[in-house]
Amino acid sequence: MPDPSATMPDRPEDPTTDLTEELRALRTEVARLNRHRFVRVQNSTLRMMHQAFLRGLAMGLGTVVGATVLVSLIVYFLSQIDFIPIVGEWAKQIAAEIQAGQ
Repeated sequence: MPDPSATMPDRPEDPTTDLTEELRALRTEVARLNRHRFVRVQNSTLRMMHQAFLRGLAMGLGTVVGATVLVSLIVYFLSQIDFIPIVGEWAKQIAAEIQAGQ
């Protein structure tokens, strides 16, 4: 039968020393996390609002540019369709209006 003391990890004699070391490591880790940029931004209402505003501007600009490109491509490809008379003519008129506006 194996010796139970051989499988047990070595523990310090004084449990308060181990607890003190863990508490010190925890304090160090919390201090390191508090210095992180994300936490600093979240702790400041003004910074958080500024970041949300910039994110909204970027999202709005990306949406407008993406929709413009997508609609332009759809109109271009629809204008190339000659075998569907109604859609082809309608798309050609839209393409002509877009080119006239430039």
